[in-house]
Amino acid sequence: MAAEVVGNKKACVVGGTGFMASLLVKLLLEKGYAVNTTVRDPANQKKVSHLNELQKLGDLKIFRADLTDESSFDAPVAGCDYVFHVATPVNFASEDPENDMIKPAIQGALNVLKACAKAKMVKRVVLTSSAASVTINNLQETGLVMDEKNWTDLDFLTSAKPPTWGYPASKTLAEKAAWKFAEENDIELITVIPTLMAGRSLTLDVPSSACLGMSMLTGNEFLMNALKGMQMLSGSISIVHVEDVCRAHIFVAEKESASGRYICCAANTSVPELAKFLNKRYPQYKAPTEFGDFPSKAKLIISSEKLIKEGFNYKYSIEDIYDQCVEYFEEKGLLHV
Repeated sequence: MAAEVVGNKKACVVGGTGFMASLLVKLLLEKGYAVNTTVRDPANQKKVSHLNELQKLGDLKIFRADLTDESSFDAPVAGCDYVFHVATPVNFASEDPENDMIKPAIQGALNVLKACAKAKMVKRVVLTSSAASVTINNLQETGLVMDEKNWTDLDFLTSAKPPTWGYPASKTLAEKAAWKFAEENDIELITVIPTLMAGRSLTLDVPSSACLGMSMLTGNEFLMNALKGMQMLSGSISIVHVEDVCRAHIFVAEKESASGRYICCAANTSVPELAKFLNKRYPQYKAPTEFGDFPSKAKLIISSEKLIKEGFNYKYSIEDIYDQCVEYFEEKGLLHV
């Protein structure tokens, strides 16, 4: 039935090997879309085997493309109604974020948009941004509510250079560059701004964001510290299920009245509050209970009201997200009593 609704619409998903992108490809195929997706190396079976599997669901073509090579997007974008730009370079350990993340993120967004401008048929481009482009600032007050009007403070990021500053800087600068190009070239752009994504993945590797969200149950010290760092830098621990993020992408692509930026966030919490919730729900995994003088409350919440007012409904609560993650991590042998 869904296939008839869509008719013979075609979508391109840039960066199909990722956690979110591969599920987006699956949902589009299930809705009856023909899908083109891009990967850096189609011959890398470890990275593309799940995409080969998805070809059983419908018309899926896999193209080789690189964010830094403008012409590589012409073929996958040609003839598409919607283009979803999901790919972004991530390297948290980078010694040179400027060249490893920031420049390629900006260049990648612009290269995809240039291909869309050339293609002339593209109705709408949906770019995946990040809550890291909204919430990071040096404000000391608490009880803040952040929405689509807010932008991360780039001056603070680039002068203070807190750990992992390159990633939020890359997402903020890439989104701003995309908006500027879209306005100058009359491209209908929408950005979706997800918070920390968790849930089951189609990829062979367990996604780093799910590992981060699950760190207090797996006992990974390094990732637990990264989670604390996330709260200190971005002001909260805000979580969403990957499937809801994919559904939101398709929703804003298809919804005529949609425009601008849309935050996609199911729950706002803090590290100590999350630990308390996890301890109560999964006592067998003994999430930590002592946090010393670490702030027990988040300094802000990220509001998803605009997306909800547009008519979007979240499918997964924080309970659903963690129930599914616990089951997934148990299957992968990553949880130990």
